[in-house]
Amino acid sequence: MPSLRLNSTTTSRSLDRLGLCLRSGLAHRSPLPQTKDQDCLALNQSANHRHFSTTSSRSDSKNRVYSSVRNEDQLQTYLQLSSSSRRPLLTLWTTSWCSTCHVISPVLKQLIESGVGDAEGGVTYAEVELDAPDVTSAGLGLTYMINKVPTLLSFDAGEAQVETKVVDGNKLKDKHFLEEWIRTEARRHGGRGGGGGGSLFGGLFGSFKS
Repeated sequence: MPSLRLNSTTTSRSLDRLGLCLRSGLAHRSPLPQTKDQDCLALNQSANHRHFSTTSSRSDSKNRVYSSVRNEDQLQTYLQLSSSSRRPLLTLWTTSWCSTCHVISPVLKQLIESGVGDAEGGVTYAEVELDAPDVTSAGLGLTYMINKVPTLLSFDAGEAQVETKVVDGNKLKDKHFLEEWIRTEARRHGGRGGGGGGSLFGGLFGSFKS
């Protein structure tokens, strides 16, 4: 491993954060993030793994957008990050041939990167490529009852929130609907309970079940 040159202005806090990442065997090629330590995590690159990245258009945003899921290990890593940070993992299940998916994906990603859901506690997000060979062979679609694409499914504390799963293409194309759905999921905070409360949006979830 290359030696690290630390000048006199390096703070003890930075050293502690760097040490945590190195002890976990998780190396970064970019400057240390100013977010929680779990954001140091990255997938080890191997035949069945690849590195993932997180993005957020606002440096102070709690939201994180991960690279697409192409195998079961990636999904499990994202679920662990979600649980440790108490931020729900929002997943959009897609296929390469799904034209509606290609319309919804950039809108959903833009909303999350712009900070929708931040005030409610923040969310993480990843697309799941349902027709990726390793996803198909692992039977993830069957495990999480994905029988239509696109499907929007939230995970909180590692558990799929099937009661708020969205499969209606018209709703998925509605930007205002997506904003409210993200905020509702962000309110879970690892408690598995919905954030709809007495709001009009909270009363709509019965129509989402598939």
